[in-house]
Amino acid sequence: MDIRAIIAPTIQDREALNEFAEALTDRAPEIERDVARLRKSRTDREIIAGLFRAVHNIKGDASLCKFELGIAIAHPIETMMARFREGEIPFSEPLAEMILLAVDRLELATNALLANKSLDNLQLEVLIQGIEALAQESTERIDLACAELIEAVTGFPPVIPDISSRPPRPGTPNPEQKAASSDLQFFRSLALQFESRSPLFKGRTMRILRLALETNKAGASPVDPTQLEAAVYLHDLGMMFLPESIWLKVGKMSPDDKLTLKNHPGFAAGILERIPYWTSAAEMVAQHHEMPDGGGYPKGLCDTEICAGAKILAIIDAFEAVMLKHIHRGKNRSVLRAIAEINACDNQFSPEWIGPFNTVIRKTIEN
Repeated sequence: MDIRAIIAPTIQDREALNEFAEALTDRAPEIERDVARLRKSRTDREIIAGLFRAVHNIKGDASLCKFELGIAIAHPIETMMARFREGEIPFSEPLAEMILLAVDRLELATNALLANKSLDNLQLEVLIQGIEALAQESTERIDLACAELIEAVTGFPPVIPDISSRPPRPGTPNPEQKAASSDLQFFRSLALQFESRSPLFKGRTMRILRLALETNKAGASPVDPTQLEAAVYLHDLGMMFLPESIWLKVGKMSPDDKLTLKNHPGFAAGILERIPYWTSAAEMVAQHHEMPDGGGYPKGLCDTEICAGAKILAIIDAFEAVMLKHIHRGKNRSVLRAIAEINACDNQFSPEWIGPFNTVIRKTIEN
């Protein structure tokens, strides 16, 4: 098997790949559902048969669409499920996480190919070689091997506790920070008002704040933490001036909706720049949707024109958005998916801040 050709395929039939992607969109939730049910009832023959069938169908869909990558990922999972079905190996948490991770990477890879994006950051070669070995692994070692492979592919250990909403303990404020504390208190109240618009946003503000401040610290603290805190509180305030039908919309936006959405950074930035002391925070808010390749908004700035605080905020804001998007799949799955998507976006985020962000997430997971 030429694994390099499999993980870097030339798409000759885009329509067939689209068909596979649509089928996978239907199959993946079936697998997630059956894995969740098996966690509660690990010997239920009907659930086991359903999970095996769902994985087998993915392989069949990939074969029909001549998508070798889909076959390469689904086949060894099918082999493991056959061993489990026959009672040769037990169903365990590491095995469950490994199955979900493999299906998730297949989804990410399929979507990336359709969007003409690179697959390099998905660690597909490590994944495929690893699950092929897992399919033949001894009963005694399979849980450990699953855990090792999950960490090799994602860079993170498989057991993921809750991401805390608590911000880091602040240091002793300087006089200027003390003078700004009443402003921060007001900014925080506005953020919490925005948060109250949807139950899905509960705890969002403090999660973003903690990750932003700790990422800044991991990157040697080039950004004033007080200015960064203000930017966190107000970066999405402009959303409240847009129709809720736009920023709470499920599904694809129309071109007009996208144009309207691009106005939101300017509202809060305009407020901040008119208040003494908050010029840096205003710049962060104004630029937090800019991209290093110039493809962001509202001004299409390039990497060297974007301030460090905006680069941090862009990563953390996107991480939270992906978590929210996939939270129905469970906390563990949504965290791994968010990490994968952030690290796979070569052009959307500044690479010098991906490392500090990963460091913070790793510490969060390990602690």
